[in-house]
Amino acid sequence: MRTIAQILQDSKTIAVVGLSNKPERASHTVAKYLQQNGYRVVPVNPSYTGDQILGEPVYASLHDAATALAASGTAIDIVDCFRNPDDMLPIARDAVAVRAGCLWMQLGVVNQAAADLAAAAGLDVVMDHCIKVEHAAGTR
Repeated sequence: MRTIAQILQDSKTIAVVGLSNKPERASHTVAKYLQQNGYRVVPVNPSYTGDQILGEPVYASLHDAATALAASGTAIDIVDCFRNPDDMLPIARDAVAVRAGCLWMQLGVVNQAAADLAAAAGLDVVMDHCIKVEHAAGTR
């Protein structure tokens, strides 16, 4: 299991599950920060499929995002989740299916079954941590 610092250093592409197009939402603020710090943000939110958020096309599912990215030789490094903890198990299964490197559950998102499933499949798992806070702390 890599450390948070290693995960962030090794990663380039972050699928943000539950990304909102509303600038006042935490998911939007975090995704914008990640973009500004050199990461490619891939929005995943079925409510906005076909639209763009932060200049990137929005995908309905991780599978759709991974398939589109694979065409250009890009893989999803981190699946960053802004979802209800009860919604995490299917997302963890999808993260495993698309061969993501890490399942990241944001602050307040705790689902041990999802974490265990992802870890058993070889993914790094970060739970109940904000990726923006962790990145900022590592770049000081």
